[in-house]
Amino acid sequence: MLCLSACAGRVPQPLPIFLASDQQLDCSAIEAEAKLNNERITTLAVEQNWKLGQNMAAGIVGFMMWPAWLALDFQDAAGKEAKALSLRNEYLLTLAEERCQPAMQTASVTPSAPTSPEKSAVTSNDEIASSLVSR
Repeated sequence: MLCLSACAGRVPQPLPIFLASDQQLDCSAIEAEAKLNNERITTLAVEQNWKLGQNMAAGIVGFMMWPAWLALDFQDAAGKEAKALSLRNEYLLTLAEERCQPAMQTASVTPSAPTSPEKSAVTSNDEIASSLVSR
């Protein structure tokens, strides 16, 4: 009976994390593949939710008619494939960090001189005390 229940779902086909062609990928190819992987993960999430609903229905009906339990999917193909795609995207991210470094940019801020000592952002305690006493 366990052999029959395995027929209800499809066999997972996870994508390998490392591919031989990874060495030839440039920045745009890495970005394009990561985008396609994200779209596939979204599709697999929908499939996984559908399978969850199917398993719940088969489990409930199985209490009345036990052959419905043969429709249960224990392989979690969508979940395993989504996990593999997620790991692949993590690897692609490390490749992108190594190969697609943006040019170093430095930002400089010119300090603005205070217009008067009373309006300075940094004022000493003596200046504060003398301004209070003179008022």
